[in-house]
Amino acid sequence: MPQGKIVKALSGFYYVQDGERLIQCRGRGVFRKNKVTPLVGDEVEYQADNDQEGYVLEVFSRKNELIRPPICNVDQAILVFSAVEPDFSTSLLDRFLVLIEANDINPVIVISKMDLILTDEVKEKVLSFAKDYEKIGYNVVLTSTVESTVGKDLLPILNDKISVFAGQSGVGKSSLLNVLRPELELKTDDISTHLGRGKHTTRHVELIAVGSGFVADTPGFSSLEFTGIEVEDLTYCFPEMHERSGNCKFRGCTHVKEPACAIKEAVESGEIPQYRYEHYLTFVEEIRERKPRY
Repeated sequence: MPQGKIVKALSGFYYVQDGERLIQCRGRGVFRKNKVTPLVGDEVEYQADNDQEGYVLEVFSRKNELIRPPICNVDQAILVFSAVEPDFSTSLLDRFLVLIEANDINPVIVISKMDLILTDEVKEKVLSFAKDYEKIGYNVVLTSTVESTVGKDLLPILNDKISVFAGQSGVGKSSLLNVLRPELELKTDDISTHLGRGKHTTRHVELIAVGSGFVADTPGFSSLEFTGIEVEDLTYCFPEMHERSGNCKFRGCTHVKEPACAIKEAVESGEIPQYRYEHYLTFVEEIRERKPRY
């Protein structure tokens, strides 16, 4: 039986890419019975009735799966944050990083609009943040609004991978994709200056071929809540804390009030940025206050 990848799901149809062919498929009833919902990104076996139509017969095992947006087998998340308009937000970035780390997806931080920075003070601040995240081990890419540099900066990262774009609203995620694939003509809205964030423009999940890879143009993470993440999991989502947590005096240290905590010592010595630790504490509090679900 032929195999392919689901690149779009819309109104009960699954569009399976097999080389140059795109087959519009329905799911077999057995999926509903087994409570399996085929997702964009799934590698599947299908049966084609003709050149354009067929049925998905089997969904192969996934390496990861996101609920919002509904997509699977993602290799990396391109987290797009702007240097200005809207201003770079470490707290929102850290929230995204926790969600990405919890799903075992490799994050790439893209700081856009570097050419729109008007003062040296803001530029130094943004570069200092970039250095902090690089030191933790994250891949950080600085780019501008100039089309020729966007392609040069981003294409090598996207090749041969399934990437999901996410990040701040109004940072120009769709604009970046339009540069990489101009024929897409993805809808972009002006930034709502009143709210300081962009209006929502993207609607359904679809994998778009960019270079030799695929990019998911998705509605992003509509939920930024830490459902399913417990306090003891949170350290794993902060790599610089996870690598030091074995040095804490107490096993299972939450790095909040315990004595002889290696994380708090690293914050005091400047090895871990103060703002990262503060965000960690905020997230711990948020998880603890989460209402139990029955």
